[in-house]
Amino acid sequence: MALTPEEIQRYKRHLVLKDVGGPGQQQLKKARVLLIGAGGLGSPIALYLAAAGVGTIGLIDDDIVSLDNLQRQIVHDTADVGVPKVESARKTINRLNPHVDVETFNFRLTSDNALQIIEQFDLVCDGSDNFATRYLVSDACYFARKTLVFGAVGPFDGYVTTLKPHEKRPDGTPWPSYRCIFPEAPPPGTVANCSEVGVLGAVVGVIGTLQATEVLKEITGAGETLAGRLLIYDALGSRVESVSIGWDPENELSGKNPTIIDLSMHDGTEAIAACAAT
Repeated sequence: MALTPEEIQRYKRHLVLKDVGGPGQQQLKKARVLLIGAGGLGSPIALYLAAAGVGTIGLIDDDIVSLDNLQRQIVHDTADVGVPKVESARKTINRLNPHVDVETFNFRLTSDNALQIIEQFDLVCDGSDNFATRYLVSDACYFARKTLVFGAVGPFDGYVTTLKPHEKRPDGTPWPSYRCIFPEAPPPGTVANCSEVGVLGAVVGVIGTLQATEVLKEITGAGETLAGRLLIYDALGSRVESVSIGWDPENELSGKNPTIIDLSMHDGTEAIAACAAT
């Protein structure tokens, strides 16, 4: 997919990067990336993917912008209060980079529509704020054979990994799934809601930016992604570490004897509040 003269000028800092260059920028231009959530994590992801020249960005979110979102959800501004988040984000992206197409889905992802939507995209980035959606997204990406970049935050900490359990490691074993790391959601009421404990806005920006970086690496093939590793960010301690994560042959989705064979287990699931601040 050829770049226009204006795009060559816009992306020239990418074009001189040995690990991106013209071929990588062309891959970005033809890429289709779906963002789950247009809030705290979705904001930096959307902005950096748009600035980088990802050709099509899909946004799915059923919420509207509220004043208390603006402390961390930087894709929106004060004038957007009361506007659907996907429309506010689309406007900002179009203003930032008119070469990017934005496809909006102003409704919640469900077991009925997840596969139909996810199959339209090359890669998925999860910025959701509840465990129910995270398990739905990860299960749907597995069945659709799409790589998933996952992120979540707490008040002063965050987590990022890249999940591709539909593919195999060099040793022939599958890459881990979300269920290999977190076999099941915590019981309702055991994880505090962000509205109760708060979240430092800049922490959400750090994690979302790391997710955007993972997406760009997946598309261009630059460097080594976080597949098989969980990155942990501690803002209060100014520490970043990563831990190895492996395939669990007993996991219910991609294990040796899977019991999850479709998305029916997600029918009617109620969201469990979590502190992932979208």
